[in-house]
Amino acid sequence: MTTEKKDLGGSGDVFVEDDVHQIQYKTLSWQAVSLLMIAEIVSNGILSLPSALAVVGIVPAVILIVFLGIFGLYTAKLLIDFKLNHPNVHTMGDAGYIMAGPVAREVLAFGTVAFAIFGSGSELLSSQQALSTLSNQGMCSMYLVIITGAVAFLISLPRTLGRLAWMGLLSAAAITLAGFIAMIGAGANPVPGRSLTVTASSNFFDAFLAVTNPVFAYAGHFIFFILISEMRRPEDAMKAAWCLQGFATVFYAVFSIVMYVYIGNTVQSPVLFSLPPAWAKATFAIALANFLFSAGLYTHTAAKLVFVRIFRHSEHVYSHTLLGWMVWTLLCFAGIFIAAILAIAVPIFSYLIGIAAALFAAWYTYGLAGFFWLHDVYHLKGGVDGLKRRPIGTTLAVLTIIAGAFMCVAGAYVSIKLIVGAYANGQVGRPFVC
Repeated sequence: MTTEKKDLGGSGDVFVEDDVHQIQYKTLSWQAVSLLMIAEIVSNGILSLPSALAVVGIVPAVILIVFLGIFGLYTAKLLIDFKLNHPNVHTMGDAGYIMAGPVAREVLAFGTVAFAIFGSGSELLSSQQALSTLSNQGMCSMYLVIITGAVAFLISLPRTLGRLAWMGLLSAAAITLAGFIAMIGAGANPVPGRSLTVTASSNFFDAFLAVTNPVFAYAGHFIFFILISEMRRPEDAMKAAWCLQGFATVFYAVFSIVMYVYIGNTVQSPVLFSLPPAWAKATFAIALANFLFSAGLYTHTAAKLVFVRIFRHSEHVYSHTLLGWMVWTLLCFAGIFIAAILAIAVPIFSYLIGIAAALFAAWYTYGLAGFFWLHDVYHLKGGVDGLKRRPIGTTLAVLTIIAGAFMCVAGAYVSIKLIVGAYANGQVGRPFVC
């Protein structure tokens, strides 16, 4: 075992606490972490949930939303336990290195950065939709992406997550308030003659396409290691996970049911386009703050991974050095720049987000947690005998891996088929156009 691998698996923390450091990282409380998690995860993904009810029916969809929320809490527990057993793990890449060596480290680190940038691009698109709706399409959408990208870049710049905590509170409050306003708007303007489906039969493609909405609405576990690394008391991380999953599960279920019941099977995705214009504008105006913050947080995450990888335990991490700030600013700018270019220049970007979510989020949120549990029980609690002594835990871990693999393969299949269909039907636009 190499020195680096021993270090990653040892007792040393990612960030060393020292009063002489100009930049202090370990400042987050579990309450602040829960707000940052909610702000990042409960974001634009919620807007696609009601459409799932129209495809598979209200009962199966709600059961799925609740089940995935509970499943996400279970996998969060496995991720947090792994982090506590390996304090020097900062990202999924570090975890991959401990389990399977340098190749796994690079693959999982690349996936984290890629998914974060795609997530940022998705939030920029939602921000552009919000501004386009508010302005009655009064400005070129390409320019709106650039404007929102500039704001997200400024949000991403603080070096520590503690500096973003207050914005996490505002962002979480914004998306919650936006959700309530949307529900009030739907209730005040029910669609006449709407039809509702309790359960519905569907082919695999349509059904799993609908299922991907709630699956990826919970996709945020990839940021857990980075957040926990900046907590004052990492052992309190599970409290934040309970807050996140409890809030997300209840809010997702209530929002989806209310919006679907009042709009019916004609519900659009994003659901705000099914509201009367005045209500859509009011909701978008409030949700915009969350979209912008989430884009900045996604970019901050990608930049933090690369920055710590380059300067780990050096003075540039803990001091206000010229080189440190130059590299950090460049990384944040590069993340936003790539996200904005993808949103503007790639006509099939919205479909590529689905592929990225299938390839990476399915594993980061679900599948990898099973590997983490198996690894630590095998290496820390008695090898094969330790696994045999825990038949329920072992079975659940294996099923978690299988579930992640299925979501990955099926999600990628659905996304690729959507791209093929879009090209065949002439639905793919041109790059750099309004």
